[in-house]
Amino acid sequence: MSATHPLGVQLYSVRNDLGHAADGSFDDAVLERTLGRLAGFGFTHVEPYDVIGYPEALGRAMRATGLLATTAHARVTGPDADAVFAAAGPLGINTLIVPWVEPSSISDRDGASRLADAVNLAAARAAASGLRIGYHNHDFEFSQDVDGISAYERLVSLLDPTVVLEVDTYWAATGGADVFELLPRLADRVRFLHVQNEPRDESDPPVLGVDVTGRLGQVIQLSKSFVEMPVVEVVVDDGDVFPILERNAHFFLDQVNA
Repeated sequence: MSATHPLGVQLYSVRNDLGHAADGSFDDAVLERTLGRLAGFGFTHVEPYDVIGYPEALGRAMRATGLLATTAHARVTGPDADAVFAAAGPLGINTLIVPWVEPSSISDRDGASRLADAVNLAAARAAASGLRIGYHNHDFEFSQDVDGISAYERLVSLLDPTVVLEVDTYWAATGGADVFELLPRLADRVRFLHVQNEPRDESDPPVLGVDVTGRLGQVIQLSKSFVEMPVVEVVVDDGDVFPILERNAHFFLDQVNA
């Protein structure tokens, strides 16, 4: 990690507080207020999940609150790729990360190969704009086997070395991974983490791998030498997400500054 010890937050965590109204209108003041709260918790970066829907407003709110963005989730293999590439630069984003794919699309060797080809092509195109491409996992990449290894291992073996990895530690463990083995083994590829320091509850799926609950401090220390930034993501369907984000910010800031 750099000397500034950055800590990011995925904006999907506050998706209902970004200024979008049901009638399609957008309120800049709401966006700036939300980003201001995140900055007040100590986050240094935001990770957008939409860079083409409201880039000017996002840029203004970032400048007003002092927050930066170096990563974003984006569908770089789809028809909007050129628009995504064009919007990334003015926001300071240098890494665009594939956020999700249909689980069945990588359930066999051919599917994994097709996805790898599409991501590798996007990486080559993005490089012309000075951008990197990354891949973010969920659980199904680890729970599905492709020719005797996980779909994740198969996919990573087919991705160009320039494609970086953003390992979601919760979903990797849920799907069957041992994060404490995975991270150092893929240290030359892993540049970002998705993290949350929250207890599991009854609605969470069972952990098929090595549970990271209560062990995120170990994860951060294990990955400090190669991870550029951990990114907090907390998905709450009901209730106030901000107190959860605040305590996660405090926890992870302590860890990255230890």
